[in-house]
Amino acid sequence: MKADLHVHTCLSPCGDLKMSPRAIAEQANKKNIDILGICDHNSAENLPALIQAAEKYKISVLSGIEVTSQEEVHTVALFNEPDSAFRLQEIVYQNLPGVNDEEAFGMQVVVNEKGEVLRFNPKLLIGASTLSVEEVTETIHSLQGLTIAAHIDREGFSLVGQLGFIPDHLPLDALEFSPLLSYAQVLEQFPTPHPLICSSDAHYLEDIGKGFTSFYLQEVNIEEIKMAFLQKNGRRVIH
Repeated sequence: MKADLHVHTCLSPCGDLKMSPRAIAEQANKKNIDILGICDHNSAENLPALIQAAEKYKISVLSGIEVTSQEEVHTVALFNEPDSAFRLQEIVYQNLPGVNDEEAFGMQVVVNEKGEVLRFNPKLLIGASTLSVEEVTETIHSLQGLTIAAHIDREGFSLVGQLGFIPDHLPLDALEFSPLLSYAQVLEQFPTPHPLICSSDAHYLEDIGKGFTSFYLQEVNIEEIKMAFLQKNGRRVIH
């Protein structure tokens, strides 16, 4: 199964307004993507619409959020169901100060599956929460989610970029790298015992599927992906 586990929608202020649920699903289908991880900045409000839009193409959607810690580290959280993502969202919202400035950061559009505007999110989704990176990972795991360090090869908003290293004590399920590097290059630059995945971090339609990871899975859920990370029971990640 071909998976792009880090895709934004028009809810993210830095995401293109063309990133509607229907357009994302259509583009993912064109790129032969089987599994999408929808991970807007600090919010999950477009998940229900994306799940509905993807049903037409039989694309599985994992419910996610890209959480920004107080250290400005981005962490991808992925769940089986949107309810878990919304529970994480509630915790993040309680610890997310500020109000969005649309002129400075962009609109934060909540839409239905047809792309019709329902409302505009007023929170400063582009901002950092007051949660530490340890609190973010612990909270995700308490909700039975996957915790993935986002785009570790980038200077900004990554564990390596912000902290200078990957803390040994942090209970990460995997590390994500961008399509700018090959798997071999990542291993050379970031020797790590953690499983590695490649995702697009798409903010524009044309970027969906530029970075992807292939999995051998029996079905699409967090438990199967965890087994693939651990190379258990025939499940595995393919690089």
